[in-house]
Amino acid sequence: MAAAYFSRNRLRLGFLFVVLGVCLLSCAARQPSTQKLKVHKHLKRLNKKPVKTIQSPDGDFIDCVHITQQPAFDHPFLKDHKIQMRPNYHPEGLYDDNKVKTESNEREYSIKQLWHVNGMCPEDTIPIRRTKEDDVLRASSVKRYGKKKHTSIVDPRIIPKSADPDLVNESGHQHAIAYVEGEKFYGAKATMNVWEPKIQQPNEFSLSQIWILGGSFGEDLNSIEAGWQVSPDLYGDNNTRLFTYWTSDAYQATGCYNLLCSGFIQINNNIAMGASISPVSAYRNSQYDISILVWKDQKEGNWWMQFGNGYVLGYWPSFLFSYLADSASMIEWGGEVVNSEPDGQHTTTQMGSGRFPEEGFGKASYFRNIQVVDKENNLKAPKEIGTFTEQSNCYDVQTGSNSDWGHYFYYGGPGKNPNCP
Repeated sequence: MAAAYFSRNRLRLGFLFVVLGVCLLSCAARQPSTQKLKVHKHLKRLNKKPVKTIQSPDGDFIDCVHITQQPAFDHPFLKDHKIQMRPNYHPEGLYDDNKVKTESNEREYSIKQLWHVNGMCPEDTIPIRRTKEDDVLRASSVKRYGKKKHTSIVDPRIIPKSADPDLVNESGHQHAIAYVEGEKFYGAKATMNVWEPKIQQPNEFSLSQIWILGGSFGEDLNSIEAGWQVSPDLYGDNNTRLFTYWTSDAYQATGCYNLLCSGFIQINNNIAMGASISPVSAYRNSQYDISILVWKDQKEGNWWMQFGNGYVLGYWPSFLFSYLADSASMIEWGGEVVNSEPDGQHTTTQMGSGRFPEEGFGKASYFRNIQVVDKENNLKAPKEIGTFTEQSNCYDVQTGSNSDWGHYFYYGGPGKNPNCP
């Protein structure tokens, strides 16, 4: 009788294990499909129906989307927004190339985006780099896709010249920048040469950009950023790409890269945010640079961006920001990399050309003709330029000035080297 009792219970126990196993398998199968559902829903939101699609030689798909259907208009505050097709004011300044050129033959064509070789987008559309499923899956979550980490923040005024290596490694972000502060700024401009720095880990990046900053470096920082970057995590390759970024809360919940959320309103049908730039500079060879100008239209309050001589790309509406709704309190120009190496080790991810500033033209990366926009909407040379880098033996910055380049600086470095272990 006892044997029969134990036998029955063994059968029941076996049955329970089978049911539990089936349940676990079912739950495991259901988990990826829930994640996939979220990803597909996000892709549907980002990838608007195109009028035309152009395949780039680098594998990107550029969708020509009607200007009124772009992601910006998913924002509830922009439902009835009338697109501003041109700025009311454009800064006048020291260099002739700051005037808006409307004739196509006056535009710079020495540096292009790769997708241009296979076609262009028609009028009344804007080019948008199509987001792929793999792009979103590389992110830590669907919600964080297209966003910088909260740690990518630096106040050069309060961090000493030789920062504590432990603090540097904890934040993971390193910089080599020039900056100005102490007055109200209404924009900034610079010309920077374009490189293809080598990235050690897929979750690291290297970028060169302009920062337009307002507020404190706490939870309320406002930032508009534009430049070029190499980011395998974001784009899935090591190509050099044009990018923008914005945030109104120190990279926490608001803002994103390019057009990966509602915010920037694009009006230009020639340039795609996040698309590859070609050609790029080569060591001891041809140098290719791009000009970026960001300025505030003080009549409408919007912040505009211009790429090169004639491409006014679009604007960030002023309501996106708190402090920048008025003006900027600091401008930064320069490079930033992510160092993800553990235990105090340093990455070999390069900044700029991967060479130190003292190597100079044709070898090191540079920003030239750096300028700011004042209250009268004039481009002018900045006063009292400061410089900052966390570890100058890894990445450094050196300023100068002359009649051709105005205020300029060389910056960058190789990362890990005998003096930067």
